[in-house]
Amino acid sequence: MVLGPFPGIGESHPDLYKAFCWRFWQLTHANGGRIGVVLPRTAWSGRGGQQFRTTVFQNAARVSLCYLLNKDGWVFDDAEPRYTIALTGVEHRDSQITGKKLCGRVRLRGPFNCLEAFEAGRRRPPAEFPAADVLGWTETAALPLLPTEMSLEIFALMRRHPRLDLNDGKTWRARPLQGDLNATKGKPLMDLKSEQCPEGYWPVYKGESFDLWQPDRGPEHYYAWADPDVVCRHLQEKRVRAARSRNSPFAEFDSQWLHDPRTLPCHHPRIAFRDVTRATDSRTVRVALIPPGVFVNHKAPYFLWPRGDVLDKCFLLGVLASIILDWYARRFVETNLTFDILNPFPIPRPGRDNPLWRRVVELAGRLAAVDKRLKNWAKSVGVDCGPLDEATWFDMLCELDAVVAHLYGLEEKHLRHIFETFHEGWGPGTRADHPTLGDYTTRLEKTLDHFRRRQP
Repeated sequence: MVLGPFPGIGESHPDLYKAFCWRFWQLTHANGGRIGVVLPRTAWSGRGGQQFRTTVFQNAARVSLCYLLNKDGWVFDDAEPRYTIALTGVEHRDSQITGKKLCGRVRLRGPFNCLEAFEAGRRRPPAEFPAADVLGWTETAALPLLPTEMSLEIFALMRRHPRLDLNDGKTWRARPLQGDLNATKGKPLMDLKSEQCPEGYWPVYKGESFDLWQPDRGPEHYYAWADPDVVCRHLQEKRVRAARSRNSPFAEFDSQWLHDPRTLPCHHPRIAFRDVTRATDSRTVRVALIPPGVFVNHKAPYFLWPRGDVLDKCFLLGVLASIILDWYARRFVETNLTFDILNPFPIPRPGRDNPLWRRVVELAGRLAAVDKRLKNWAKSVGVDCGPLDEATWFDMLCELDAVVAHLYGLEEKHLRHIFETFHEGWGPGTRADHPTLGDYTTRLEKTLDHFRRRQP
């Protein structure tokens, strides 16, 4: 396959717009040439565009983006209404040719979901920041979708914390891994026809099989069934082979753990998340502690832990399940929560003597332990196991968001902004389509009440 002078176009899906992006850049003069074009937002955030974005941020005097959400087709009546459009302006200044050190700037506006919002937004100054900072935000030079200048302030505060995939050799270490069984290659290992579980078989989860604080949504949401004797043997052989690759998460484990079939993740509770998700969904990071005795397909990745114990897992689960972290994730996610987006998530790492750390562990541990299959896990955390009444459950959700906000160093104005800009249509007096969102004002005020109680 001849790819032409379009670096990175072969990564992910070779969409034609990626080739056009390179042609626009190559055709403009390196000392003041300008580009004005309509692009999908994924040009500035998706896989396969990393080399283009890096080149532009390193060699453009100015990058101006205005995001438009094509709700009800107000921008283009024949385009997908859920996707985001980027009105793009670039001023080309190649420092190698001009001989001058470049301090490029990136300007952001939007997203606007109607003409009135767009007209009002044009009259306000854009959020602006150095292009050099953008290059350090993610592995792929992806740009966030920031609604306002206040959003940028929150984003900057959250970015002060270490990446999720930090490997300092001291603190916990979590690595995402694709699910146990690929939906295509793993078909011979699964029973996709039986309506009820054959005797001795385990469920095979897909992303929709679980949800926030809901480890099992029931058989109607399962993907398939599988024989644990056959699949566990397959998984054991697979991880031993994978460990030979230095880049594999399994390469970080010692030989004793690796060769003991009892340590297979499917025998233990594990944190899984949905691969398919959107920033416009009611929630984006849909993460759950799933019980032992289930398999997951490739649309339900999970975390491996080269370092860390059950309390560390509780802490990460609590942060990932918070509205605070979800708000951050929505700045980058378009249609999938990829590892390139997930690994750079900023995650606080307070010491275990920090009362905020302890409270996140307690809250996340109890919220997760609602399935009897998690009884032993709950005991190791030191929390009760079983269903929670709605009032207690809701209060714990609000407290968790408040505690996580403090861990990120946010202020009350930031917390209000996160709730106000979290979800389109999630306004006062309404209920979103997911129970953990609840009522806008009720949840916000209860969260603020917990937040104020923990003020220094």
